[in-house]
Amino acid sequence: MQYRIGIDLGGTAVKSGIVDENHQVVFRHSQPSDHNFERAVAGLAEAVETVAAMAGLRVSDFPCVGVGIPSTVNPHTKRLVFANNTGWRDVPIGEALEQRLGIPVYIGNDANCAVIGEALAGAAKGRKNVVMLTLGTGVGGGILLDGRLFTGGDGMGVELGHTPLLHGGYRCTCGIEGCLEGYASVTALIRQTRQAMEEHPESALHAYVAEHGGQVDGRTAFDCAQAGDEAAAAVVDQYLEYLANGIGGLITIFRPEIFLLGGGLSAQGENLTRPLSEKVLRYVYSSDLIGVPPIVTATLGNAAGTIGAAYLDRM
Repeated sequence: MQYRIGIDLGGTAVKSGIVDENHQVVFRHSQPSDHNFERAVAGLAEAVETVAAMAGLRVSDFPCVGVGIPSTVNPHTKRLVFANNTGWRDVPIGEALEQRLGIPVYIGNDANCAVIGEALAGAAKGRKNVVMLTLGTGVGGGILLDGRLFTGGDGMGVELGHTPLLHGGYRCTCGIEGCLEGYASVTALIRQTRQAMEEHPESALHAYVAEHGGQVDGRTAFDCAQAGDEAAAAVVDQYLEYLANGIGGLITIFRPEIFLLGGGLSAQGENLTRPLSEKVLRYVYSSDLIGVPPIVTATLGNAAGTIGAAYLDRM
């Protein structure tokens, strides 16, 4: 059996795994990540060596290593163009890691890796045309067209979270006004929840937040809405409207077989997908005649990124 290595390079942890021919993660390793580039590369090499040893193998026994990174990357030059969480700009991460390991290294955006993983072994298994949004601190995205990863002509496309949603809208962290991320990320949902709390002192949101250590997170509005709080229900409804608008445009353009939602907010399951599927109908071209693909939550969690990264060379 031939094994592969996939790495998920996050802001706080490096998660590496050995993936078998059945697209299952059979060995896992995690260690803290480092925001210093040189130390980070050394840490990545160490993670690869550690997880290889767990399988009783040497690094040279593997055909390549794949690395998923939450940033803009150029897969052709193997350079990381910009990473918001570390501040890295135009660094040769692929080349530097290849020099340390002695085998080919492939790099990709973390959301791209996630959609590959879900298509190989998760909620989109067997599908060749897939669009995925990851709903977390930001909004990431990945697209498979005819079974191939689509990244645009220069390899740096598919920044779905930074597609325009509202003209002159909320300024996104990228500097553009009105991005989908500014309205459909968990960060946006938290902002919308806090605004509702300011406008509705009578809302049960206040007691809920007090019971949870004073913290507002992506579950706050959903939990209170399920408990019958009107202000929270309004927050969730408006949030889903924004998200449906963005998804509707993506479905109209790509007509995927299935639309996936990943990231922390996808844990809401049907509380997210059921009302969202109803709202999306209003934003998809000719939905009354040709319908819309199913909108479902991803199933692999963090394993999707590891599996997808391990197969970047095949996509």
